[in-house]
Amino acid sequence: MSTPHTPPRPTFETFVAVGDSFTEGMSDLAPDGGYRGWADLLATRLAADTPTLRYANLAVRGKLIRQIADEQVDTAAALGGDLITLAGGLNDVLRPRCDVAAVCAVFEEAAAKLAAGGGHLVLFRSTDPTRRLRSSARLMPRIEQLVGFVDTVAARHGATVVDLFTARVFDDPRMWADDRLHLSTEGHRRVAEATAQALGLPAEDDWRAPLPAAVPAAWADRRRADARWARTHLGPWLARRATGRSSGDGRAPKRSDLAPWQ
Repeated sequence: MSTPHTPPRPTFETFVAVGDSFTEGMSDLAPDGGYRGWADLLATRLAADTPTLRYANLAVRGKLIRQIADEQVDTAAALGGDLITLAGGLNDVLRPRCDVAAVCAVFEEAAAKLAAGGGHLVLFRSTDPTRRLRSSARLMPRIEQLVGFVDTVAARHGATVVDLFTARVFDDPRMWADDRLHLSTEGHRRVAEATAQALGLPAEDDWRAPLPAAVPAAWADRRRADARWARTHLGPWLARRATGRSSGDGRAPKRSDLAPWQ
C-alpha cells in the first residue's frame, strides 16, 4: 500500500519585505523598544528551517504606493530575494481623494518588477477596516477595487495571496493597537501565521479563530476611550494630512540590506 505523498516544506535562503507600517511592524513592540511585526515573526519561522536565512525589511510607515515603488522596489529587486512580500495601497485609498486606477497601476508596476527577479512574490488582500471603523464605510468601493486588483496581479505573476480581507477575527478591537490603525502584537502574530500557511508551511494554529469573548466595556468607558484616541492619535494624524507630512518622513528602513536573521 502506497503512503500519501507529503509535499516538501518550502525553504528560502533570502527574504525581502516591502511596504508601509503594516510590514514595518507597527505597533508590535520588541524588547529593544523598536517594532517587530509579522515580517520579523515570519523570518524567525523561516530561519527555523534555514538557519542561514538572510532578511531585509525595507518597509517604512506612512508610505503611499508611489513612494514604495520609487524608494523600495528597485532596492528590493536588486537584492534578489528568494521570497519577496509586497503590501501597499491602503494608505492611498483611505485618503479623502484617491485615484484608485492610478494606485492599481503603480501597484502592478511594483509587483511586475519584483516578480521579474525570479523570487517568490507574496501579496496581501488587506484587512477590511469598514467593519470596525464606521467612518471608513464610504470608502468600501475603493477598498474592494484594490483588493480585487491584488488577485488579478497575483494571477498574472504567479504570486501567493494572503487573504486577510475575509477574516472576521480582525474585526476584534484587540487585534489592533491603541491608535486603531495598526495591528497589535496578536494581530501581527496572526498575519505571520496566515502568511506561513499560505506559503505551505505547517499550521501552528488556526489564525482565523476568534479570540475568547471579552467583557463588554461600559458606555462611559468607551466614550472616554474614544476621546483619548481622538486626542492622542486622530488629531495628530489629521494634522499631518493637512500639512502634507507623513510619520515616515526622513525615516530609514529598519533592515536596509540582507543580513543574517538571529
